[in-house]
Order: sequence, then structure tokens, then C-alpha cells
Amino acid sequence: MLNVVLISPEIPQNTGNIIRLCANAGVNLHLVKPIAFSLDNSSLRRASLDYRDITNMTIHESVECLLEVFQASELYATSSNASRIFTDPIYKPNDTVLFGSESIGISSDVVSKLNPDNLIRIPMKPSNRSMNLSNAVAVVVFEMWRQLGFEGQEEIFSPGNKYFS
Repeated sequence: MLNVVLISPEIPQNTGNIIRLCANAGVNLHLVKPIAFSLDNSSLRRASLDYRDITNMTIHESVECLLEVFQASELYATSSNASRIFTDPIYKPNDTVLFGSESIGISSDVVSKLNPDNLIRIPMKPSNRSMNLSNAVAVVVFEMWRQLGFEGQEEIFSPGNKYFS
């Protein structure tokens, strides 16, 4: 199973969309405090629908607490300053990717603790600042999952499946 980490998320609708994405792709979601909204926020509930109940979600008190669970050298992190494009690494099961907050991204302090070869970016037009967080997470998660052969997906058209005709 893959892991997505949101460091200090600020917009409940983005986190709600990411909860749905993680449920649909079978990805573990990790939220790192501080979180700028209550997890009972109505916008979060509206965006996540009932997928929160089927998403494996863990809350970490700080980045330091997160790094006690994951080895910093084994984490991927998104950064607009990275030289590698998100499609360059060869992802493995249980890989973890970090995303920073909507307003500041991942702090330089956190980036300095990571393997520089594991910093990845999503290509954009040079005049643009950033993508929406939930869109960025979707782009990276689906590339990671694609490389793993979409492991765990329901085989809709396989013989014996209730949808096969």
C-alpha cells in the first residue's frame, strides 16, 4: 500500500478530496499537525462524502513524529525546486510521498532532512506558481499506482467478475 502525507493542510475541501482519492486508490493517508481546520469541518465532510470511513488515516503530532515512523531517506517529497519529474522514480509498494501545505509547500527545514534524489516535481508552465493540492496528489498517486500495475483494483472485465458479460 502506498502512503500520502499532508503536512499542515489548510483547506478542508482539498483534504476531503484527497480522502476520497486515497479510499479509491487504496492509499494510506497521513496528516501532520498543525491542521488548519477541524476534522469535523462541514466542508471536509462534504468533499470526502462517506469515504472517510474507509480511508486508513493517521494523524501525526509533528513532522518529527512522522519521521519516527518513516525513514527520511525513503520518503519522496514534492517540491517546485526539484530537478526530477514525478514520473522518473521507480516506485515500490509502501512508498511514501509528502506534500506541503497549500500556502508554503514543504519547509526547507523538512526538505533538508530528506534524500535530495527523492525530491520530485510536477511539470508546469514556467509562469505559473502551483497546482491545487488535491490535483497534485492525484497526479502523483496515480503515477505511483500505475507503476504498481494498479494493484488492488477491481478487475471489472475479468471472467468471474459480476460485471463481466
